[in-house]
Amino acid sequence: MSEKNRDGKRTARERLAVEREKQKSADKRRRVLIVGASVVCVLGLAAVIGVVAANSGKDGKSESAGPVVAPSGALGKDSLAIPVGEEGAKSTLTVWEDFRCPACQAFETNYRSTIHELTAAGKLKVEYHLATIIDGNMAGSGSRHAANAAACAQDTGRFTAYHDVLYENQPPETDDAFAKDSRLIELAAKVKGLDTPAFRTCVEDGTHNSWVVKSNKAFQTGGFGGTPTVLLNGKNIYQDQTMTPAKLKQLVAAADKA
Repeated sequence: MSEKNRDGKRTARERLAVEREKQKSADKRRRVLIVGASVVCVLGLAAVIGVVAANSGKDGKSESAGPVVAPSGALGKDSLAIPVGEEGAKSTLTVWEDFRCPACQAFETNYRSTIHELTAAGKLKVEYHLATIIDGNMAGSGSRHAANAAACAQDTGRFTAYHDVLYENQPPETDDAFAKDSRLIELAAKVKGLDTPAFRTCVEDGTHNSWVVKSNKAFQTGGFGGTPTVLLNGKNIYQDQTMTPAKLKQLVAAADKA
């Protein structure tokens, strides 16, 4: 082999070695960048969570300040259920709801008239439980404020009417309008006899805030998939895709005859 050929092969090997080193260095830099980017994403998420957590409580008062004060007439374990209808009704509808929840509004829109008809006839009693999952998912405090206001309405015997007004005037899920006590008091004017000094004080002081927090904790530990959760005599009927207001009437009628 000529000297020229040997020099050519040596040069080729050297170039190849240099390229390999360059590739190794590039791979190493790429790995560092990937790891670095991952850390930034995680820290960024943590920062967002921190900001949401910090802001979610900035509504002028602590969400669970003060003693747990159940609304008038609340019953069940820890007095967490607001009852509607006659106690002697054979069927019980248990409803877990969040006033900021669009699906809850849809349920109320579709079933409200049927539920009112059945409770008025003494065939159904409803136990409402209030949750605040949208506050947790979307940040804010509107779910809690609205639930407290509804509990204040229960103190005056006007829960059902105010409950319906809140759903009729529900803001978009991302709009925390119910966090403003002024808005909740404004809506109270739509219910005859509700907008009183006592009601306003109850809303503005967050009298039932701790009770709402306790109710939401019961929801979280109850194994429910989300709101609304609707149980008829203990059976989850909201998961039944064949359920309709007419079918609900049939089920209540059957239980009434049993």
